[in-house]
Amino acid sequence: MRDLMGIMKQAQAMQEKMASLQDELDTVEVTGASGGGAVRVTMTAKGLVRGIQLDSALMVADEREILEDLIVAAVNDARGKAEQVAAERMAELTKGLPIPPGMKLF
Repeated sequence: MRDLMGIMKQAQAMQEKMASLQDELDTVEVTGASGGGAVRVTMTAKGLVRGIQLDSALMVADEREILEDLIVAAVNDARGKAEQVAAERMAELTKGLPIPPGMKLF
């Protein structure tokens, strides 16, 4: 019975840490870039886009498709960084726990 109580306490502590981590990921920002930094996208580690910066040299009407492609690439770059930060923070939180490889907790 003591083991069950200990497991319950561990589960509750883990749940509290997970909630704290989720709140933290709302405040962690990453920046993705494309076009040699001409397009920069800032987003939270949870994937909420906070801002886009465009180099004024990209504002050419005839090259709209290029700009659109660069924005997509920068968003994808930022998203990849956000996922990496979230995974790193989660790994710190779950270090030492017997969690099967590949299991996602967030």
